[in-house]
Amino acid sequence: MLFKRSEHCSVSIMKKTVYTFDPSHVEHTTSGHPEQKGRLERVWSVMSDAGLTDQLVRLETPEADMSHIKVVHSTRYIDHLHYMVHQGLSYLDPDTYCTQHSLEVALRGVGGLLNITDAVLSGKADNGMALLRPPGHHARPHAAMGFCLFGNVAIAAKYAQRKYGLEKILVLDFDVHHGNGTQEMLYDDPNILFMSVHGAPPFYPESGFIQETGREEGEGYTVNVPLLPGAGDETYQHVFQRVFEPLVARFRPQAIFVSAGYDAHWMDPMAHMHVSTAGFNAMILALMSWADQYAEGRLVATLEGGYHVNALAHSVTQTLTLLNNPDAKLEDPFGPYKDGEMKAEELINSIAHFWRV
Repeated sequence: MLFKRSEHCSVSIMKKTVYTFDPSHVEHTTSGHPEQKGRLERVWSVMSDAGLTDQLVRLETPEADMSHIKVVHSTRYIDHLHYMVHQGLSYLDPDTYCTQHSLEVALRGVGGLLNITDAVLSGKADNGMALLRPPGHHARPHAAMGFCLFGNVAIAAKYAQRKYGLEKILVLDFDVHHGNGTQEMLYDDPNILFMSVHGAPPFYPESGFIQETGREEGEGYTVNVPLLPGAGDETYQHVFQRVFEPLVARFRPQAIFVSAGYDAHWMDPMAHMHVSTAGFNAMILALMSWADQYAEGRLVATLEGGYHVNALAHSVTQTLTLLNNPDAKLEDPFGPYKDGEMKAEELINSIAHFWRV
């Protein structure tokens, strides 16, 4: 059984959902790399076939002002990025490339995400999702990492703090890889609760241990749930219900930001989890329920990983469908993993004492 919406709140049908998609993302790509333009091209194709490009409101993607980037990234790193993009195609680390257009593409991605943040927090939209490349949750304050140039979701959360005066923000990351960059940027902030469920170290990026719980005033406001290979829908359901939901209820966020990575899908070549598209849908419905209970429905998602282009495209399309209409009846085009899953009951039952929220 997957997640159900809470019986304590009513979720309105046909929300006003906004999204961003900038065709310039194709300028950030290189042959043979898993994080390439075909990912979003396929998402757009499946969205169009489903009619979502006409149903939802598409926002503009201006380049973000560098002042927002510098809240979480050092000037030295930004200067280095300016230098590297002028070299043409080059590598910032063994996994992370940039082209002469990558800085502009990344800034447009952040700019669109901040536009969604403005729309949702000002009440002009109920929720939204930034369909951007490159992803962001591995980018560190002083360096690119893991396909990522800017810490997109951390930038947006800090922006919401500054502009709207929010005192309690939830950032939840369900990408199969730990959002180490996001964690680093938020690690000492007691006003942002960062929660992540991901593959257990030594799986890339070899971080996200349970014992990583925050620093100084932020101690206890970082929640990591590392899972062993083979975890699927049922295990993720238990994590959301037994770990995340009670913490969210105590924290009572005023807005929810989601690092939505779809590489825990059982078809994804970059990982070893057994989540289905229906399993991702269940996570989105849980997040929407929490947003309705505590945050006036305010939920902002940003795309992270997902490297099987068909699994990614259909999962993103169904996420957007549910954001717009949580009562939509959807069928998983790929079905569940055929051979069951590894369960993590003992782990989940033993870790709740780590966090002070």
